[in-house]
Amino acid sequence: MKKLTLPLSEKDYKNLHAGDCVLLSGTVFTARDCAHKRIFALLDENKPLPFALNGAFIYYAGPCPAPAGKASGSCGPTTSARMNSFAPRLLDAGLGGIIGKGGMSEETRLAVQRNKRVYFAAIGGAGAFYGNAIKSSECVAFPDLLSEAVYRLEIANFPLVVAVDADGKSIF
Repeated sequence: MKKLTLPLSEKDYKNLHAGDCVLLSGTVFTARDCAHKRIFALLDENKPLPFALNGAFIYYAGPCPAPAGKASGSCGPTTSARMNSFAPRLLDAGLGGIIGKGGMSEETRLAVQRNKRVYFAAIGGAGAFYGNAIKSSECVAFPDLLSEAVYRLEIANFPLVVAVDADGKSIF
């Protein structure tokens, strides 16, 4: 199991291979379909984004409200293929990587490879487990979207699998 802390270095990307298991720590941003549409509208209008894309990681998830004493409720991954129309442009604009569930399109795989980035797969059905790895959670954009808003999460030892590596090799 490789332990990694965000932001990843170019050496980190080069040393990750499809199928590697990692424990990821650091800052990630959640975004699902509705948030991606709004982010794209901001990009199209040359307006500031809710977070800097350069080196950032997007986790395709919508956290549930936090129970007393916790930073977050359940926060499992959503199906990554639903973001295929968004991922290549964001990767080309500097996104550091993606965290989600399941396979993605050939276009997205090529964007990961072209930009020498990574797509991490999270375990479906493990939302409560992932929620426990979230140390802090803050809504940073689009609060009207509720669980689909953009949240900045601080994660610690978040278990993931390298689904697509910087060379474009895929477990799918």
